[in-house]
Formats: sequence, C-alpha cells, structure tokens
Amino acid sequence: MSTAPIVYVLAFTAGFSIMSVELLGGRLMAPYFGSSIYVWGSIITVFMLSLSIGYLIGGRLSLHRPSLGRFALIFLGAAICLYPLVHFSEDAMRWVFDRIEDPRYGSLAASSILFIVPTVILGMISPYSVRLLVVSTEHAGQVAGVLYFVSTLGSALGTLATSFYLVLWFEMQTILVTLTGCLLACAAVAGLAARRARVRH
Repeated sequence: MSTAPIVYVLAFTAGFSIMSVELLGGRLMAPYFGSSIYVWGSIITVFMLSLSIGYLIGGRLSLHRPSLGRFALIFLGAAICLYPLVHFSEDAMRWVFDRIEDPRYGSLAASSILFIVPTVILGMISPYSVRLLVVSTEHAGQVAGVLYFVSTLGSALGTLATSFYLVLWFEMQTILVTLTGCLLACAAVAGLAARRARVRH
C-alpha cells in the first residue's frame, strides 16, 4: 500500500490541530487578558512566527534520510509538548498576569510561553510531508500543492469544528486531551506504517 494516503491524513490532522489549538488559546486567555483585538493579535502573531520556524526546521530535517519513523517522532513530540497545557496553562497565565499589567504584552508573553514549542513542532509536519511524498522533481510542485490543500482544509475544518461545536459541547481541557490523543494516534499510525515498510524490504 502506498504511504501517500497516510501522509495526507496525517497532514490533515495536523492542520486541524493547529487551528483548534489557536482558537482554544483565545478562550484560555480570555479570563485573564480579555478577548480584545490585542489578545487575538498576540495569539495570531505567536502562531504565525512559530509555524514559520517550524517550516524551516521541518524543511531542514527532511533533507536527512526522511522516513515515516522520523515523521512519527514529530507527532509524538507535538503531543508531548501540547499535553502540559491541560494542567499548567492556568498557572502560566496567572504568573504572567501578576507580573505584566498591560494586556497587550501580557497576552503576548502568555501566548509565547504556552504555544511556541508545540506550534513549532506542528509546523514541521507540512514540509516533512512534502519530502515524504515527492518521488521526482517533475511533480514536486503538484505534490506540494495537494499537500498544502489538504493541510489547509484540515485547518479550515478545525476552525469551524472548534468554534461552532467543540467549545460548546466540551471543556477546553477535554478538547486539548483529545487533540493530544489524536496526535499520539498519528504517531502510532506513522510508526506502524514505517515498520511495515521495513518488513516488506
């Protein structure tokens, strides 16, 4: 079985997770910093910068013997770094709130503490996915286009699902735990696919 469908599904899930976490960030910080344009500006800035760093790192890593096994480790790392938000986000925001009165800089500091590391790791997934899918330079552009379409579609659905339904049905900690579980499942799927590929060869 081709690994392409697996990579596309994993990229879709990563896109979904990124936007879901970003929207949850606004809900997490609202009790401390409000939900003004300053807060959302801070969150969006942190996510954009973190993703850009992740793209660079993921592209660099993809140059060195890319494999599904290493792809699985990226998802595992994202899950490990996302899970602490379930337990420590309140303490982190309270710590920042007690020290930075201005909601602009307070929300920027809190967003940086909470989201930079997991978002950087999630950003590594797209360029690494492209490298796993490209088998010839002739089709590299087409592969990248389809991959980013799938990833962005996941982001769009993650935005709608989280804002329209998930935040109404579940507690934020529950959603974060579920997202962590999804990333762990992605790591397991990629790991199993890598193992089967080794057995076939």
